[in-house]
Amino acid sequence: MTVVGIRPRSVRGEVGAPPSKSYTHRALVVGHLSRRQYRVLHPLDSEDTRATAKAIEALGSRVRRSADEWVVSPGPDREGTAPCSIDCGESGTTLRFASALAAASGRRVRLSGRGRLPGRPMAPLWRALGAMGARTRSLGARGKTLPVTIEGPIDGADVAVEASESSQFASALLLIAPVLERSTVLRLEGRVVSEPYLDATLSVLTSSRIHVRRSGRRFEVEGRQRYQGRRFAVPGDASSAAYLWTAGALAGGPVRVRGIPRDRPQADLAVLDLFRASGAVVREGRRGISVSAGARHRPFSIDLTRAPDLYPLAGVLAAATPGRCRLRGAPHIVLKESDRRAGTERLVAALGGRCRRTRSGLEIEGRAELPGFVLEHEDDHRLVMSAAVAALAASSPSRLGDADAVRKSFPGFWRALVALGAEGPRR
Repeated sequence: MTVVGIRPRSVRGEVGAPPSKSYTHRALVVGHLSRRQYRVLHPLDSEDTRATAKAIEALGSRVRRSADEWVVSPGPDREGTAPCSIDCGESGTTLRFASALAAASGRRVRLSGRGRLPGRPMAPLWRALGAMGARTRSLGARGKTLPVTIEGPIDGADVAVEASESSQFASALLLIAPVLERSTVLRLEGRVVSEPYLDATLSVLTSSRIHVRRSGRRFEVEGRQRYQGRRFAVPGDASSAAYLWTAGALAGGPVRVRGIPRDRPQADLAVLDLFRASGAVVREGRRGISVSAGARHRPFSIDLTRAPDLYPLAGVLAAATPGRCRLRGAPHIVLKESDRRAGTERLVAALGGRCRRTRSGLEIEGRAELPGFVLEHEDDHRLVMSAAVAALAASSPSRLGDADAVRKSFPGFWRALVALGAEGPRR
């Protein structure tokens, strides 16, 4: 782990948005299922997206990577061929999508992972795949879901999937359903979390001229469809931009981020409403979206069930706000790469705030001036980036956790901060 030091510094300027991790994952799956050469334009090159690229390569596709496009060349039908193994790294999206792809391949596929991934929720997806004909066998120790073997083939069916722990279970099934022989009816059960990510999946399917009939929590997908088109342009990522905008909201600004279209659903665009509620100034225009600090921070209350990745950032904003803020919903954040509710509590405490757990989430009492702090053992990418933007607005230098953690989702994070006027991180 490389501990990084951050000095306080005002930031302002304009940067382009990094590509979306969520859409890169989905485009790679579409390329693999398209049965023709498929170009993923402006992909995000990160640890998680490389894990998905390697997963589809294990299942028969070839991925040629260059700076501005990844070209997916699907291989021949591999049904009935030799078993294979997929290392999903620490990527939950890769694990969920690769599970569905493995079941549809007809091969016996062994999936493994590292970090917290072996303990993350998978049972709802595996039950649904089982109802479609797959056989799964967990090889993990007690309390661990990985390694696991999955063997198909599967076919369309009427299936239900619990959606209260992850929307990725439903997304994985929706991506694979069109290429099955029979139609699939998918019903969501429980409280649906992270729903905008499900909307992103539907947006990608629509771009590929895949027909899905939706009625509330019920989805009907005809079988024997073909993914149409030969390319997908990955949009700029609101999730990564949220950290840069937060730097503007806390440390002066304005910070403008270009390249985030409004025609692609993105859960973390909800951060703009959070900024407005907290007193920051948000301006949207043709050149991008800018955020700057307002005259004062206002207490806010926000439900993060639809945008759980914003939890640590919301905690930072609350810590910088005199008064009581409330973070509600998103109970599944404890099941992410780390327990992000506990991580948010640590971050708020380091910033001089006070946290209290409630039945619905966290109540946070913030303060007008943030102290310098030490959080040297954090290695969750979203907690590290949230801590870094808070450190820009602190009253003295700070030291925080693994500088390389950002490679998971936003490899260019430190360069973007420097472009906005921050000092380079001191290692």
